[in-house]
Amino acid sequence: MPRGGKKGHKGRGKQFSNPEEIDRQMRLQKEMEEKNGAEKESSSESEDESSSEDETRRRCGVDGLIEIENPNRVTQKSKKVAEVDLDAPKELTRREREEIEKQKSKERYMKLHLEGKTEQARADLARLAIIKKQREEAARKKEELRKEKEAEEAKAKR
Repeated sequence: MPRGGKKGHKGRGKQFSNPEEIDRQMRLQKEMEEKNGAEKESSSESEDESSSEDETRRRCGVDGLIEIENPNRVTQKSKKVAEVDLDAPKELTRREREEIEKQKSKERYMKLHLEGKTEQARADLARLAIIKKQREEAARKKEELRKEKEAEEAKAKR
């Protein structure tokens, strides 16, 4: 019975390339790269190192055969020390900006609260005034009771 059952084998048979063919293709590719590198050096010797690094970087897999423009694959370009600007303002992340705004609003609120301009401060002051009045009345009543008690004791002694 043939491979794949009654219906037969679908697909191609595997073909393996021989090592001599692979060696020949690699030699041709290296020669082409050397040739292109020599032409580029002679045409423009003042190019940046970053572009020559891209050329000399060894490509693995299909990268060497097909030019791929992948927007998700971003190569990190290293900046030279002369290009780095330390005086430039640092860009803050969204979380850092929100944290700074939160702290500033808290400080602003505390300042207004201490001045008594917020609703909560007004409510607190009103509550304190009520408590003061209650304590003063309680102290006055206590004083009156103490005086009455002293007066009764004074009468009892006579």
